[in-house]
Amino acid sequence: MEYIKQPWPWYIAGPLIGLVVPALLLLGNKTFGISSSLRHICAACIPANINFFKYDWKKESWNLFFALGIILGGFIATDLLSVPGNVHINPATANLLRQQGVKDFTGLLPKDIFSFTQLFTLRGFVFIVVGGFLVGFGTRYAGGCTSGHAIMGISSLQWPSLVATCCFMIGGFIMTWLILPFLLQL
Repeated sequence: MEYIKQPWPWYIAGPLIGLVVPALLLLGNKTFGISSSLRHICAACIPANINFFKYDWKKESWNLFFALGIILGGFIATDLLSVPGNVHINPATANLLRQQGVKDFTGLLPKDIFSFTQLFTLRGFVFIVVGGFLVGFGTRYAGGCTSGHAIMGISSLQWPSLVATCCFMIGGFIMTWLILPFLLQL
């Protein structure tokens, strides 16, 4: 049980994640992606006359169970299987974040930014609400999320997924090195 509580190295976790793609394709002719789950939920729950939600969402209900499994797995991993203590990150990164005012490294997300009380501050609102909106908008605009494009799209040799993944990476670098230091000063 102790082995499962420790972070797994990339050379084990990466191939396991990668094997999800051929397993889904071979076992059920399904594609991997999470962002479409919100569309399925809206199509099932919102009785509106909107063309975007007029499709047979029941054919894709397996995706809702997959997303529910991710949520349940995340709960089990963080509440039942995690080892208490600080998250191990690169010391240079920790020092840079401390210089920007982030001091709490006890959870997966720093409570200095991502907590319910921080939601009512300008910095917390920008990170949680504005950031969440931008992630959702970008996912819809790109036609899928990072997992769908980077894991499923590239492995099935889709050129748009390669372009989207490169743009995700460039955006991540710009955010990390240029925008994040400014936002942490809010």
